[in-house]
Amino acid sequence: MKKETFSRSESLMRKKPSFSLQGIGRSGFHDAAPSQKPSFFVLLDLLTLFTLITVLFSLMIAGCATKKQALKFPLIKLSPSEYPEFADDMGYDGLAHGISQSLKYLRRVPANRTFTFGEETVDASHMIRSLEHFQRFIKTRPSSQHMKKFVESDYLVYKSAGSNDTGKVLFTGYYEPLLHGSLRKSRECRFPVYGHPDDLITIDLSAFSSEFKGKKITGRLAGNRFVPYHDRRKIDGTRALEGRAEALAWVNDRLDLFFLQIQGSGKIRLDTGETININYHSQNGRPYRSIGKLLIEEGKIPRKEMSMQRLRAYLRDHPNEVDRILNYNPSYVFFSIKEEGPFGALNVLLTPGRAIAVDRRVFPMAGLSFVETQKPLIDGAGKITEWIGCTRFVLNQDTGGAIRGPGRADLFWGSGAYAEIAAGHMQHRGNLYLLVLKRGR
Repeated sequence: MKKETFSRSESLMRKKPSFSLQGIGRSGFHDAAPSQKPSFFVLLDLLTLFTLITVLFSLMIAGCATKKQALKFPLIKLSPSEYPEFADDMGYDGLAHGISQSLKYLRRVPANRTFTFGEETVDASHMIRSLEHFQRFIKTRPSSQHMKKFVESDYLVYKSAGSNDTGKVLFTGYYEPLLHGSLRKSRECRFPVYGHPDDLITIDLSAFSSEFKGKKITGRLAGNRFVPYHDRRKIDGTRALEGRAEALAWVNDRLDLFFLQIQGSGKIRLDTGETININYHSQNGRPYRSIGKLLIEEGKIPRKEMSMQRLRAYLRDHPNEVDRILNYNPSYVFFSIKEEGPFGALNVLLTPGRAIAVDRRVFPMAGLSFVETQKPLIDGAGKITEWIGCTRFVLNQDTGGAIRGPGRADLFWGSGAYAEIAAGHMQHRGNLYLLVLKRGR
């Protein structure tokens, strides 16, 4: 989906070198922009590429060695005596659907694609067997005691090492917002939801050096130079995308549009009564910068009060600051219209309460996980009365701009009032476990 959700991006804090171009999707699946390839090879000479790669190489080598070392073994293999209780607070509702979506992804990839659990590496075929075996068992609606015995017998369990300071995982949440708009620009609906710009280019750098494996850069051509793509200030403040990106729809609220980009996908209820699904397509390549963190650092909102709802309220109450605050985040998301949604980074449907966004460098995507965190209880007025335990099985099906390292995860809550409240306020530390079938089972 986003995948830069508020939680993954607005908390207190769902790409590397080849000589190829493609329109990039947030999730790792891409919609090609064939019209860009010919112009690129004509205009971008080898000297420019060599200079670009040399600069990137020097910058990446300086920082990557430390990062790789820090992420070497972020998953810790547990003994059965260290396993959690595996009590599912949703009574396994929706879990079979979530597993089926991971299986859909795994059946699309090569059977020999590898997935890493700590020091253990398995292929896609093994991942499929692992999920199918688990899916068959949950049809019996087992008690937590039977589930624990089943896992002890048939699965290896790994625990995320969490953040360096706490050893815990910070869980935040995201949801699917509902906006109001039109397919035509009007006085009321004047804020465009842009599709993929035809001049947005992503270069896969992995073919130039193994040091750049998984690295990509995104930008545009300016004459015979490859330059960074327009930032938020330029896109919103000028006609930078005129003739370059289609306005898929026009919405009536600028802040709603900003937070749609943070969440990564949503629905727009049109003035015709129809509702369309808007899903993440691509991003301008600019770094994500948290406006929530900005306002905390400026002393505008106390850290303990920060939430998506508190942030919205501040922006509503201080209209003269909106431009400055929103433009602090140069990242800009482009969308596509889908018949259904939301889709995550694996290009499969996300199941409410069963999908999480994680760092794909650390966690095996499509894998089965178990979380121990907190969820809110709310009263009839939509106020949070208390936070209680949230323990359930989930699938690693999404990624996010602010979800980095073994100490972060983002839980997808779905849509509706409760989902918005839970996603907007969830900032709780807990534990994240990963399960994979033992060999020979």
